Amino acid sequence: MGFFKKYWKNIVFFVGVALLLIPQTAMPIKVYFNRIIALSPSEVDKTDRLVLNEYNWNLRTLDNKQANFSQSEGNVIVLNLWATWCPPCVAEMPSMQKLYESYADSVDFYFVTSEASKKPLEFIEKNAYSFPVYRMTQAAPEVLRSSTIPATYVISKSGVVVIDEKGAANWNSEKVHEVLDGLLTE
Repeated sequence: MGFFKKYWKNIVFFVGVALLLIPQTAMPIKVYFNRIIALSPSEVDKTDRLVLNEYNWNLRTLDNKQANFSQSEGNVIVLNLWATWCPPCVAEMPSMQKLYESYADSVDFYFVTSEASKKPLEFIEKNAYSFPVYRMTQAAPEVLRSSTIPATYVISKSGVVVIDEKGAANWNSEKVHEVLDGLLTE
């Protein structure tokens, strides 16, 4: 009893480190903490906004059908670059699903991964997500390239990147709904 009482902080610390080193426990712990710290994304300052001029971007659906990002030119778009192995990506997916459910009829959603079809398909089915997932078949247009995932872009009908968010965020926030509602009325 004296040993545990004396060293309990060290024991808890080493158990915590061990849990973070084991892949089966590390992922859920990292996802949980990313959900806790996820804030609502912010709009890009109007003077710093980039404009998407090149929409030609070939993609494939998870059932291997060809798609092209250009089909959404002139529409409001939410684009999310993600991967199943990325804890911040996984952490924000429930809020993305809720956002998709609210705006699926009026906003074009693209959830784009570079992973082979099997992993993302299993992930989507396991979590009962209904948003559209695409695989990259070529590099994204320059304005939409990121070395960080998740990377999420909200693009206006005229191609202006209104939100450029890196890392996990709460996408089903009042702030995001206000931004999308405003873009839909333009």
